Amino acid sequence: MLTLPPDYAPSEKEEFMNPLQVEYFRQKLVKWRGELLKEAGGTLASLSEGGIHEADVTDRASVETDRALELRTRDRARKLIGKINQALLRIENNAYGYCEETGEPIGLKRLEARPIATLSIEAQERHERMEKIHRDD
Repeated sequence: MLTLPPDYAPSEKEEFMNPLQVEYFRQKLVKWRGELLKEAGGTLASLSEGGIHEADVTDRASVETDRALELRTRDRARKLIGKINQALLRIENNAYGYCEETGEPIGLKRLEARPIATLSIEAQERHERMEKIHRDD
């Protein structure tokens, strides 16, 4: 296992996806997954506190709305954790950081903003244009 310098940040001056960059993104993904799992644990605890005990109809509706929002958030987090796991698998397979369509580097700025990205900006835009065309049919 590689130890990162505490102040390390990926740079365009380095070779793309060198061992330090790979470890940097691996740690970023693992930390993000840990935070999501911790939040999910909190959501489960609050949801398992039992039924809705509010006597007032408005209070009950408010509690139900909060729960629905919590469940949606939890579902989104679950999907995100799946994408993080896929990104970690790509790291293991030496495919992380490269566009699944073109094989070109995705780019550090994009990975920094969205570490689970699987497409380069160009491929993503192409994909979204195609989606829009087919959605308008």
